[in-house]
Amino acid sequence: MSPLRQSAASSSSTRVTMGAWNRALVIILGILLVSWGGPAASAFWSSVSSNFGAARADAVAQGAKPTTAVSGSSVTVTWTASTTAAGRSVTGYSIVRYASATGGTAVAAAGTCAGTVAGLSCVDTGVTTGNWYYTVTPKLSQWQGAESTRSAVTAVDATAPLAPSVTAPPYVYSGNVTAVPVSGTAEALSSVTLTVTGTGALPVTQTISVNSSGNWAATPLNLSAFSPGTINYSAQATDAAGNTGPAGVATSTKDVSSPTVTGVQLNNRSGGTLGKVEQGDSVTLTFSEPLSANTICGAWTSNTTTQAQNGNGSSQVVVNISAGDVLTVTGTACTTLRVGSISLGGDYNTNTSTALTFAGNNTSGSSLTWNPTANTLTITLGAGTSGGSTLTSTTIFPTYTPVTGLTDVAGNPLGTGPFQGAPSRF
Repeated sequence: MSPLRQSAASSSSTRVTMGAWNRALVIILGILLVSWGGPAASAFWSSVSSNFGAARADAVAQGAKPTTAVSGSSVTVTWTASTTAAGRSVTGYSIVRYASATGGTAVAAAGTCAGTVAGLSCVDTGVTTGNWYYTVTPKLSQWQGAESTRSAVTAVDATAPLAPSVTAPPYVYSGNVTAVPVSGTAEALSSVTLTVTGTGALPVTQTISVNSSGNWAATPLNLSAFSPGTINYSAQATDAAGNTGPAGVATSTKDVSSPTVTGVQLNNRSGGTLGKVEQGDSVTLTFSEPLSANTICGAWTSNTTTQAQNGNGSSQVVVNISAGDVLTVTGTACTTLRVGSISLGGDYNTNTSTALTFAGNNTSGSSLTWNPTANTLTITLGAGTSGGSTLTSTTIFPTYTPVTGLTDVAGNPLGTGPFQGAPSRF
């Protein structure tokens, strides 16, 4: 080869080699420039042809302004897709929130919004109460675009309402079982979900709006399907933000069985004349279950301890036996007195026109005693004129006829039909 051709070939080879190195150098410098921007840099280099070293820069666009929806302490964040300037899809998004419309410190989102989100929505959970502003930042591999404009203010109320108060009747009885009233108080303008449970039936549920004063009342409940026993009430309040608080509770006892009379017994006093009505004799009325003491005597307030009425003056108890041998009781100390009448079953009063009266004072007075353990009401005759007759028959059947208004503790009424006891006599 001639020296001239060799020199030209050598020069051409050098130009090719130097051109390749120059292009490589440009690419390396471009990579270094991007690398100096760190992983947050928005531009990157990508191949644009098969020609070695041919490359151009692309950039990740700014994230789209997100929208939000709140439910309690959870916020659903939604946004539209981002691309690069060249139209490439990004690979994910990072979500943060701020406590102000501008400035402030970013708080990383939690729940499905944590880390890099591949989709276009997520739910940030456990958000504390306050006003929050969300942003979305698109990512492509190690590069990311500019943070989006902040969302509109997102007001979060993460404070759950307090437990509602629940007021229910102590007893569900025959008089209210189809319309049991339940009410209470809760956070104003919240909604209360009331659930009623018991044995023998499925739960009963109602949702009630709480008024601006914080009061609520359920539509009266029909609890006929539940078995006798304990009825449980549970009420939870949910506020306008969707927070549900702890339950408030109450109980009732269901008893829809009416009491009955189970015994009428005439008792001759110890040492008294058998067959003759006189001071110290008594009548014992027995019932199938405890009665409400207050329905017997308006002055009696306890259903668990023995209640008695006797003495003198306004406390005096008067027992009358009519000419027709029917015993009744009066007593002014009881604002209401409901005993009824006892037909003695024999002629204890020979005077058919005058009633026998037994009253007396203090220890000599007549008395009326209710024993809630034995379910007995005892009428004891005080001082008075003894009856003129002495009955020898052993087949005397006393009959008790209650008056309207006597009930058991739950409120179920005692029937007013007559009940004939076993043979007994004073």
